[in-house]
Amino acid sequence: MRIDVEDLHVAYAGRTVVAGAHLIADEGEITGLVGPNGSGKSTLLRTVYRHLKPAAGRVLLAGTDLRELSPVQTARRVAALPQERGGDFELTVREVVAMGRTPYKRAFAGEDTADRDIVARALADAGMAEHDGCRFTELSGGERQRVLLARAFAQQTEILVLDEPTNHLDIRHQVELLALLRAQRRTTLVSLHDLNAAASVCDRLHVLHDGGVVASGPPREVLRPALLAEVFGVRAAVVEHPLTGDPLIAFDHRSPADETADVGTAWA
Repeated sequence: MRIDVEDLHVAYAGRTVVAGAHLIADEGEITGLVGPNGSGKSTLLRTVYRHLKPAAGRVLLAGTDLRELSPVQTARRVAALPQERGGDFELTVREVVAMGRTPYKRAFAGEDTADRDIVARALADAGMAEHDGCRFTELSGGERQRVLLARAFAQQTEILVLDEPTNHLDIRHQVELLALLRAQRRTTLVSLHDLNAAASVCDRLHVLHDGGVVASGPPREVLRPALLAEVFGVRAAVVEHPLTGDPLIAFDHRSPADETADVGTAWA
């Protein structure tokens, strides 16, 4: 299922945060949003999973305007992992993940065998099967993150919208989560602060700056030193990753971007 964002304008807390954004997330691909803090990434994602209403423009899911869908219809198409993780659920890990089945249940309906199998698979995929009986409140930040990701998997939607999903995760679990997203092959729209992670996992990147999309394309076409200097204010060289061949960004931690010219790339 493809996502099209067309001329999107979103106001939040009395100011325009997203202004005229256009982007696509193709079916089965991982599409990344990158940009400095305050560039509009989270606001745009909140609009895609209907937490915010646009002031203008529209979001299309497989050609259907999001505003034409009911909340339940949307929840059967889009699962979200927002930055705001919600309250401290007084529930077990398994009960939290089972909440992902809510869009498919009638009021007061209990679980069936299919639900239990889906929840078990989601817990296993997120590496949390051994914690299914633990209280959510007893978990570390990284463990909670994986439980909420499992809840999104249990929702069994065609689209995943993830806002900084690697936050609170150690390096091993970051790598495992990103590999898991690639294995899912669902249409995924994800914001990431780590540009090297974005270059590794994403099929396409959209760079946001001051509420607009200033660059789009495959990571190796987008992540150029001149753009990194202009948008992020850093000096960097872009080289080939010795293990994967992906673009690898080497940041200069000694000199700000405005003290040097473009240092170029080390690969074609």
